[in-house]
Amino acid sequence: MWSQVYDPFGSPVLSTLIATLPILCLLGLIAFAKVRAHLAALTALVVSLLVAIVAFGMPTGMAFRAAGFGALTGLFPIGWIIINVIFLYRLTVANGSFVILQDSIAGITSDRRLQLLLVAFAFGAFFEGAAGFGTPVAVTGAILIGLGFSPLAASGLSLIANTAPVAYGALGTPIVTLGAVTGLDPFALGAMVGRQLPFFSLIVPFWLIWAFAGWRGMLQIWPAILVCGVAFAVPQFLVSNFHGPWLVDVVASLVSMGCLVAFLKIWHPAQIWTSPILRSGSDSVSAGAPSPLGAAATPHQLRKHSAGDVFKAWLPWIILCVFVFIWGTQTFKDVVNPLYFPKWVFEGLHNLVQKVPPVVAKPAPEAAIYGFNILTMTGTGILLAAIVSGFAMRYSPWRLIKAYAETFWVVRYSLITIAAMLALGTLTRYSGVDATLGLAFAQTGFLYPFFAAMLGWLGVALTGSDTASNVLFGGLQKITAGQLGLSEILMCASNSSGGVMGKMVDAQSIVVASTATNWFGHEGDILRFVFWHSIALAALVGGLVMLQAYVHPFTAMVVQ
Repeated sequence: MWSQVYDPFGSPVLSTLIATLPILCLLGLIAFAKVRAHLAALTALVVSLLVAIVAFGMPTGMAFRAAGFGALTGLFPIGWIIINVIFLYRLTVANGSFVILQDSIAGITSDRRLQLLLVAFAFGAFFEGAAGFGTPVAVTGAILIGLGFSPLAASGLSLIANTAPVAYGALGTPIVTLGAVTGLDPFALGAMVGRQLPFFSLIVPFWLIWAFAGWRGMLQIWPAILVCGVAFAVPQFLVSNFHGPWLVDVVASLVSMGCLVAFLKIWHPAQIWTSPILRSGSDSVSAGAPSPLGAAATPHQLRKHSAGDVFKAWLPWIILCVFVFIWGTQTFKDVVNPLYFPKWVFEGLHNLVQKVPPVVAKPAPEAAIYGFNILTMTGTGILLAAIVSGFAMRYSPWRLIKAYAETFWVVRYSLITIAAMLALGTLTRYSGVDATLGLAFAQTGFLYPFFAAMLGWLGVALTGSDTASNVLFGGLQKITAGQLGLSEILMCASNSSGGVMGKMVDAQSIVVASTATNWFGHEGDILRFVFWHSIALAALVGGLVMLQAYVHPFTAMVVQ
């Protein structure tokens, strides 16, 4: 048994600085040195191994096993989702159906700003609620690039849009997991998050369009943005507070899409926005980029299509929605998992690493069991949806196999990157490096409610998952809240709410976005674009939590 050490140098400041080295290495190489993402991730992983073994005293064998455990988690389920989503997308591009889908969306509105609301925010929220784990960015990034958006706009804006729904992703998995980790009622936690994130479900659509079209471009379509945001925020609050955390995103996204489409039948902007690039000028790198993933990304003249052709073009995505929703339900998992669900114990790591106070209330061993639930992984549902859609599009079995091999070759570096990213994130968890960073936030006293949200942001930025962030810091949030006399429900919920804003800067999501848009090697450009948006939105969440902790009438919003 090895017990984690959170201050190996006897100096909290020095220990915290050493703990930041893997993160600084990763972000520095990607954002500033412009090193290819897979090379940057592998380099940062080496740095993380050195920090864990040399600085924090983790046994070498345990460190390498933890990295291997994380790499496997990166490939399944996350890499499995990416390759299969891109496989489906490439099939629709190759047979021309995506061009028809593009025309049908343009038939609803040819305004790029409204397309962003419909696809990136509302449609993406459905995939977040049903599947999570990178699915919404993979799907919406691919669709936006197919609609003709520039690579930076498609990738960066799909990341910004995928924020407000994240806490209720994968049918409420982050909230349910937070309840399990902290021992608090998941319904109360979900309700508290539902009294925080609806504010940002109103803000994010405005923020999204401002980031794309500027202040004036945003004001020109404020009625549509307001309809989209309110139609999402109100169901988000109602479902989370009166039903539970499970169907929040699914219901809210469907209501938002329906209301926006209905509103666009009676309202149109005075000026149609057709530019596919960011107005800020930060898009100069991608404005002249070659058409990604096929000819569907090349602007073309809008054409009319028969209702039958439009239905056939949408059919693969309808099939995808059905499969993803079924695969996300607990009933399906309960029926299918018993058929084949091997669990592999990582000997030499399982229950041999011990978390200790003050990160947890009492010493607790860390399990290291990998459940290979391949039958119920979201990626498997996406693969089956792609195969069914392929046959519906009249592909032969041999052509499907060939197309899958081609897709694997396209995303090979992305899979390496994701495996290395998750290896790094898992290693920091088992070595206690992440807890050292978390404890630094916990020393902020009166300002802790603000930093509680920022701690959630850090957790997601490190792990790429709101669920993993809740596992990582949920216990610490509860303990610190008790020590400071703050609401445990509020502080733990803030971990999840603040975490959603870290989703756009975690390296895993950025790689998913660059893969979906075929903009390989530009992960640094994407990171530089979204970073300050992420920080600003997380700070706003922290400000709201401060109000809910100390200022009436916001304190009345806290779930007791």
